[in-house]
Amino acid sequence: MAFYEVYSHPALVRYRTSVCTKATLFLVVVLCLTYIAPLLVAYRSQGFWIKRKTYEEQPVVRFQYQTLLFAATSLQGDYVAWSTFPHLNNMLGTNLRIPAVSVREEDQNQDGKLDLLTFQLQLPLKSDEHVYNIQLLLTFSYQLFVSVIDGASLFASSYDLINIMRSYQERNLSTVLSSPVLVWTVGRADGSPFELNAEIRYPLEIIRYPLTKFAWIQYVSILLIFLWVFERIKRFVFQNQVIRTAPIPVGKLHFS
Repeated sequence: MAFYEVYSHPALVRYRTSVCTKATLFLVVVLCLTYIAPLLVAYRSQGFWIKRKTYEEQPVVRFQYQTLLFAATSLQGDYVAWSTFPHLNNMLGTNLRIPAVSVREEDQNQDGKLDLLTFQLQLPLKSDEHVYNIQLLLTFSYQLFVSVIDGASLFASSYDLINIMRSYQERNLSTVLSSPVLVWTVGRADGSPFELNAEIRYPLEIIRYPLTKFAWIQYVSILLIFLWVFERIKRFVFQNQVIRTAPIPVGKLHFS
C-alpha cells in the first residue's frame, strides 16, 4: 500500500544538560557573541553616537521679481525709490524714480536647477543728484514660497525695510547672502544713470538634521543578523550532538 503525506508539523525537542558542562559554556559564549559583537561592530562604524547629520543639496531657487530700491541722493535725507509694488509706488509720489532693470537666471551645470542670477539696474538721476547710499531688496523662492512682503497692503509700514527684515528673521527657515564682494566706482558723467550690477550665486545648501536614537537603530539592525546566524549555529551543534546533551522530545508522536 502506498503512503502519502496528509499533514505535518514540527517536532519540539529540548536539549538538557547540567550547569558545569561544555554545552553550558558554549551557550554562554554564543549569547555573549550574539549581543556584544553587534555593539562592537556598530561602535566601530564611526557613527554610533552621532546626534546630528548633514548632507548637501542644490536648492530650487527662483527670483520672484519682487524688488525694493531706496537710494539716498543727498546728505540731508533726500532720496529716490522704486519697487515692483504698485501701492508703494503710489505712496512715493515725487520720490518715485523708475529704473531700467535687466534680469537673467542661468543653469550653468545643466542639472535642471538654476545656479546664478545676473541683476542689472540703471537708475536715472538729475545732473545735481548723486547716490550716497543704496538699499536693494530682492526676494527669492525656495520651492515653497511665503513672501515677507505683503504686496496688497496699503500701509507704508508693510514696506519698511526694518519691519521686513524683522519678519524675515522670525521665520524658521532663512538664508543669507554670504561673502559679498562690493565694488563702488565713482566718476559718473553728467546725465548718466547710476548703474548697479549684481551676480548672486545659488550654492549647495548644507542641511543639518537631528538623529533620534540612531545608536539603537544601528545596533538592532546588526543584532538581527547575528541572531539569525547564531540561531543556526546552535541548531547545527545541538541537533548533530557536536556537544553532548540529552535531547528530550516534547509531546507524544503518533503514527498511522
